Amino acid sequence: MNLPRSLSLDVEALCRKLATDLSQRMAEQQWDNPAMIGIHTGGVWVAERLLAQLDNLVSDPLGVLNIAYYRDDFTRIGMHPQVQPSQLPFSVADRHIILVDDVLYTGRTVRAALNEIFDYGRPASVTLAVLVERAGRELPIQADVLGHHLDLALNEQVKLTGPEPLQFSIQCVEPNE
Repeated sequence: MNLPRSLSLDVEALCRKLATDLSQRMAEQQWDNPAMIGIHTGGVWVAERLLAQLDNLVSDPLGVLNIAYYRDDFTRIGMHPQVQPSQLPFSVADRHIILVDDVLYTGRTVRAALNEIFDYGRPASVTLAVLVERAGRELPIQADVLGHHLDLALNEQVKLTGPEPLQFSIQCVEPNE
């Protein structure tokens, strides 16, 4: 049995860094009325912290994407029986969207999230903010705002647990998982 090992990253400090970098980006780009969307589950936890730290730079409530229906692997892994619908309490049309996720790995989750966002309308722009990225991209997707880069072995996965406290752990996985 492979037990997870803890990862000594200060998640709250990484969230503060993301908030500072996003605030700077919003000022440089002169965004008017951006909206924030978190990808279920870890991205929502990170986005909630970012909203609290951005000092009213984002006025709309947080949007939540559940990308289960947009994944390209559900035929292999199956559909989770309790999939909740996405909640976007604002229009995405012509808005600057900040898309937040906890971990960027292959890029497939972000691709699915972009597909769903565009089903709601055509945003002016989408900025990807990610707490942690790691090598292994399968699609040409990268974070615009990043908290930390991790170098992991091929048989390791990083997972954010939370919501209180937010912590990262690393798990070893078998090649066929």
